[in-house]
Amino acid sequence: MATIVIAFFFSNTIIYKEALRLWEVPAINKSEISNHDVGIVLGGMFEYDNSVDRLSIRRGGDRIWQAIDLYKTEKIKKICIVGKHGSVIDKGLDEAIQLKDQLVSWGIPEIDIITETESRNTHENAKFTVALMQQTYPHFESFLLITSARHMKRAKASFDNEEMTVTPFSTDQYVGKKRYYQWDEFIIPSADTFTGWFGLIKEVVGYVGYSIF
Repeated sequence: MATIVIAFFFSNTIIYKEALRLWEVPAINKSEISNHDVGIVLGGMFEYDNSVDRLSIRRGGDRIWQAIDLYKTEKIKKICIVGKHGSVIDKGLDEAIQLKDQLVSWGIPEIDIITETESRNTHENAKFTVALMQQTYPHFESFLLITSARHMKRAKASFDNEEMTVTPFSTDQYVGKKRYYQWDEFIIPSADTFTGWFGLIKEVVGYVGYSIF
């Protein structure tokens, strides 16, 4: 019986979405933010398809999509792409460098793109980016943190720990302010929802870890 209850709980989409609603940092319209010197875009947006030698976008790709829009509308002056890859084994992804090359090929001036190319996790994202800004770009004063809504609490906590003040700008949120549910989400178990819990629990555990240490 306990197994059935646990399976239902973690495969029920409504329960998962309501948990996300409590956790995610809600996205806001760009009209609600002031202009910033730098938009810090955290990696985890792409995989690398070695068979055709190109980047392959994931759900988190909304991060760079929103950053480009913010840049084009002059909400941010510079785009800082952060991260190498998060894999234990090198699979050909060098995200910040490869994505910078892509943006330059689309016409964004190279001078307006900053890269942090060594970090492999959220803690390093913050630590290495803060060091980069202090050492190379000390004249920048305002920073917009651009990452997924589910990732934002942990990401902002990591920058807080490094004593950098950032304004959160969430992307690719799973849930919004209003509830839109389909009938099947109430009663039909979902394997995707079961998998989604692993991502959410990872964020919560990481955030608690920053709070303790």
